[in-house]
Amino acid sequence: MKNKKSLFSVAMLLLCAPAFAGWQYDGYYVDDGYYEDDGSRLTVSLRGGLSLANAKMKNEVGNLDAYYYVNPTSGAAVSLRYFTDEADAEANGFTDVAVGNISSLPVKEKFSKTAFTAGASIGFTVPNRPQWRLEAGYDYISETEYNQVPLFEGEMNVRGEFNGTIHVASSGVTSTISTDVISAMAYYDFFDGNKKQLNKIIPYVGLGVGYATSRTTMKLSDIYGDLSTDSNLLNYGTADSSGIIQFEPPADSSKYPTSTNVAAIGAIGASYGISEYTFLDFSARFMYIPTIKWNLVNSDGTQHREWFSAENMIYTNLMLGLRFEF
Repeated sequence: MKNKKSLFSVAMLLLCAPAFAGWQYDGYYVDDGYYEDDGSRLTVSLRGGLSLANAKMKNEVGNLDAYYYVNPTSGAAVSLRYFTDEADAEANGFTDVAVGNISSLPVKEKFSKTAFTAGASIGFTVPNRPQWRLEAGYDYISETEYNQVPLFEGEMNVRGEFNGTIHVASSGVTSTISTDVISAMAYYDFFDGNKKQLNKIIPYVGLGVGYATSRTTMKLSDIYGDLSTDSNLLNYGTADSSGIIQFEPPADSSKYPTSTNVAAIGAIGASYGISEYTFLDFSARFMYIPTIKWNLVNSDGTQHREWFSAENMIYTNLMLGLRFEF
């Protein structure tokens, strides 16, 4: 029985050998047995490098009122939680009470971070049009931090005993983000003929679309006391002895919601043939993601509320890799 299995394996190998012999160069035979290479190749790419991320940040808290003591002479304002009671506030010159909406405050700093990125692709060059490559790919942009104190700061319109504008700062965050992108890309390599030349720089451009999944985590601190004047936020934490809410996010980051987007992708680069099948690849890949959101999540992950977002995120991935064409 063992001999029969061995003979069967050898027979299959012999039957398949003709197919394997020329699989790298799909083409066709013409008159007199002449074989013409149509330029089609299987392509496999591996790459890694540095990702530069930039985005404008946006306040996403929605309707959220905060209460302040205001000094009507100077216009200075502090959270209602800052003083022990009204008498304490008045003794320090803060005689008026006003309310304003935290959603009116801008995020203080834009997102500008650097991360590690890596990716891989598989595809093919188009028969008789080998300048065109079609590839399906995957890219991972590693976790990076966005830590900001204060998170929100600016001018707020308030109403109450004091009506007007006050300058306030609100909350602080420790947060992270990482992103995965599955893509479909079309590339054009600038060379003549059906076969790329060795020891020569061959530039290319690419365009495609991707499905981006961004995982964010956030730990919120009410360091200015203004968040703790809204009792609705007790759903996300517990108040300490001074009435300040302590927000405890889930220990398990998988309980945070993710942001998914359709991403637009562009690429420019150049390859350099070091062997018949192997090319060094230098590229810059630009990924545009419309919106990535951070959420306030309670300790068991059952409730979440949008808090801020990165708008028009652009990842610029500078990458070095190898491309194999068989």
